[in-house]
Amino acid sequence: MTRLVGFYPGSFDPLTNGHLDVIERACKLVDILVVGVGTHATKTPLFSHADRLELLRATLEPVGKRTETEFKIVDFDGLAINAARQHGAKLIIRGLRDTTDYNYEMQMVGMNAQMAPDLQTVFLPSSPHVRHISATLVRQIAQLGGDISAFVPANVLKALKSA
Repeated sequence: MTRLVGFYPGSFDPLTNGHLDVIERACKLVDILVVGVGTHATKTPLFSHADRLELLRATLEPVGKRTETEFKIVDFDGLAINAARQHGAKLIIRGLRDTTDYNYEMQMVGMNAQMAPDLQTVFLPSSPHVRHISATLVRQIAQLGGDISAFVPANVLKALKSA
């Protein structure tokens, strides 16, 4: 039986409840979800790359069991379309919070469609209760000593407090 593979790229720094919302809903679309943790030379990360991979693994293990979705947590440093193809994905999953995200994502879809017409992008709008969460804002709040407990999974909060 052919299993549908999706690719969900991001920096996940930190992994937020908004990311988890998209992941949970993507599980309803695919049998295997490859979560690609990208590296960006221009960003100063809150967590190391290895820590982000481990936090994702720990967080997604119970989600996979509950949804019967197989997760593969991988890293990549090039184009998301190349990483998606490398892992056999047919869908690229992208979360949308607002029209700003939509405008940016539509540009990316156009570019990706020209470079990789074999891949389809699926937009999953954020649920209302997490729509306001942005990893950038969470990172800034954390760096300024603010309470991010409402925005991240418990294991991410614990890792941040022990860092």
